[in-house]
Amino acid sequence: MTTTDKSLDGLRVLVTGGSRGLGEATVRRFVSAGATVLTASRTRPATDSGATFLAADLSTEQGVADLGRRVVEHVGGVDVLVNNAGAASAPAPTLNRSDASWQADLEMNLLSAVRLDRALVPGMVERGSGVVVHVSSIASRLPQRTEASYAAAKAALNTYSRELATEVGEHGVRVVCVLPGFVVTDGATAHLRHMAEEQGLTTDEITQQIVDHLKVPLGRPGDPEDVAEMIAFLASDRAKWLTGAQFRVDGGILPTV
Repeated sequence: MTTTDKSLDGLRVLVTGGSRGLGEATVRRFVSAGATVLTASRTRPATDSGATFLAADLSTEQGVADLGRRVVEHVGGVDVLVNNAGAASAPAPTLNRSDASWQADLEMNLLSAVRLDRALVPGMVERGSGVVVHVSSIASRLPQRTEASYAAAKAALNTYSRELATEVGEHGVRVVCVLPGFVVTDGATAHLRHMAEEQGLTTDEITQQIVDHLKVPLGRPGDPEDVAEMIAFLASDRAKWLTGAQFRVDGGILPTV
């Protein structure tokens, strides 16, 4: 995929959780636009995307600190930081959910971004420019049963993102949130296949069930590239007056204006 937008060419970009799914699509989008891209996750990407891979465990304070240090050593800092790494603990009834699962979801979906911002955004402030994209979820505004800790962590990420935008805006740094909806990534496909086997249905039938349950106006799930395109737009000069806002990429699922 190519782009005619030259404002991404030459930018230093870090995408966390870039080994698969939304992260991998985002990495490829920036690479295609001429950016110098670093990607960080626990596991190495299965295919070569053109990015520099840095192994990192973002669920711990030390893991994030080590990543921030190595990014500065490799490229001197970043112009665009995409905090995409995230994970949900196993589904559980809200009142039965353990403290450990709450803490795990907060560590991965909120504190990993807070810590990495703390490591790399001061460099943006010093240079007088930069973009931070926090990848949240529509679950933050439309929580599903048995997923309270994940939804709450993403809602906290939205609030944190808004506050950070007000703090660093005067220094030329923009901070935005992207809220993906039901997107068919590799991980989602595996989960759909498992559900289909359990219910004796096809993956297409299970997918349609979810689309119907969520009342997706466009009638289909999204692709990782749909979200990657929004992230690339927000990082570009075309979005130079956008900050402190949330951008839904959900096919119209959220019933709000």
